Amino acid sequence: MSRPLVALSATSSTPVRSGRGPRVRVNDAYVRALQGAGLVPLIVPPSLTLEEARAVVAGAAGIVLSGGEDVGPARYGTAAHPATQQPHDGRDATELALVEAARDARRPVLAICRGLQLLNVALGGTLVQDLPSQRPSDIAHARDDAPTQRVHGLSVVAGSRLAAALGATKLEINSLHHQAIDRLAPSLRATAHAPDGVIEGVETMDDWWVLAAQWHPEELVGDSQPWDRGFFEAFAKECRH
Repeated sequence: MSRPLVALSATSSTPVRSGRGPRVRVNDAYVRALQGAGLVPLIVPPSLTLEEARAVVAGAAGIVLSGGEDVGPARYGTAAHPATQQPHDGRDATELALVEAARDARRPVLAICRGLQLLNVALGGTLVQDLPSQRPSDIAHARDDAPTQRVHGLSVVAGSRLAAALGATKLEINSLHHQAIDRLAPSLRATAHAPDGVIEGVETMDDWWVLAAQWHPEELVGDSQPWDRGFFEAFAKECRH
């Protein structure tokens, strides 16, 4: 059986050692999760034009939007909150272009954490810029100290694409984010929520296959539970069509 090529968005950073320029990077957990589902990930640099993004999408069976820094608030018409990170304009522009190209070509999209937020912005939605100060809750969503631990519950809408992928409507997930969806984009529907109401999963309502998770399933594919492996396997199945 062939192993489809999928485009995996990356960011750039300056290494700790002095005298070295910025590096394009992506967490290895994404690569391993995609390979485990029978896919071949190709890293996309955060510097593409729309024309280049269309070329990438034309040659890929699917698109994966990874996690990372905050989406620039100007992209959804809002001033920056003090807790919002400095935006990576090149990455924002690249991933917005990838979403536009993928929608036009009807390529499947898998979006994770920031990827879910970027997708929502690309399709006309907005974001809560800082959950602790703007939406206080008993749940600590920014558990960067526990990437492989299941720290809070998740309720998934029965009959949704996400429920079919996970094979469950009640489960436990990790949580590594301080932002979240505020106004949902018109073409998306929320299919999963945390106990405090934060949107944790979305998908499209038409024939364009899109699945997005606010948590980090790539960090949990080695867990004994099959939920997160199912997330990637559903995408891989769609990429083989």
